[in-house]
Amino acid sequence: MHPAFSVIFFTTATGAGYGLLAVLGVLGGLQIIPADFWLGLVGLGLALGLIAAGLLSSTGHLGRPERGWRAFSQWRSSWLSREGVASVITYPIALAFGAVWSGLIDMPSLIGPLGLLTALMCAVTVYCTSMIYRQLKTIPAWDSRFTVPTYFFFALATGSSLLSVISVIFGRFQAGAGNFQSLLTVILIFICILLKMFYWRALRRAKARYTMGQATGLGEGVRQWEVPHTAENFIMKEMGYQVARNHARRLQNICAILLDVAFVLTLFTPYHAWLTFLVAPVLLLAAWVERWLFFAQAEHVVGLFYGKPAV
Repeated sequence: MHPAFSVIFFTTATGAGYGLLAVLGVLGGLQIIPADFWLGLVGLGLALGLIAAGLLSSTGHLGRPERGWRAFSQWRSSWLSREGVASVITYPIALAFGAVWSGLIDMPSLIGPLGLLTALMCAVTVYCTSMIYRQLKTIPAWDSRFTVPTYFFFALATGSSLLSVISVIFGRFQAGAGNFQSLLTVILIFICILLKMFYWRALRRAKARYTMGQATGLGEGVRQWEVPHTAENFIMKEMGYQVARNHARRLQNICAILLDVAFVLTLFTPYHAWLTFLVAPVLLLAAWVERWLFFAQAEHVVGLFYGKPAV
């Protein structure tokens, strides 16, 4: 699949935004991070800003962006539509949580319930986003048990790293071995490392699910006699994109190294809080590379029509 910039930015930015919002909702709602007006304002503003930027960028991949609103009407059958509906529902809940947690509305009894409800809606939205890809049987690389958890944990890890940065800025970052924020980020990054290691290994070992013989119903040994088009078309460009195996392996190594670096740096953040300013961008870059590979390595069964013997 062609790794379009708009979709990569969308999944990376919204993932970080929902992750930040979810972690803020849980830690703030449970009073692990004490209520703070400016921390709440900046944290909420950054999270919703990333989400809004990501959602707007996703329309850049549409043929007719002005018709994007119609996607909301297909929530009964479309995960993309469900994602849109869930994202809209999340906004007022998150704003209500921000208002009570920051003290703009003096109702402290609602901080916990609204914080957890905000985190729940973030989880629902990210789940809908991941299912847009997970449900596609025509793309075997996405029809994987690792797709949904990878979206979840990359969102939480990047969001947690961003919250650590904000906490340092406003003096809410705990120091010493008992730093819960650092421990949470370390655990989330470690899970991301494991998920990608298992996913890439499964991708390398996977056998082709579909062959040209199955597609035509003519049995094994079928090969293409003549190409269907003499020039590249939209389907070939969008769904027939191929990344060289050596290039993909190199990018996998880069992503793994970035995750490892973020993991090691986070181990020292309780004692050197300024390292959080390095962890967040390194982790976001790792998420960007991971998401580029997620699209570039995916093969669509339509490739059988254009000469691929198996997918």
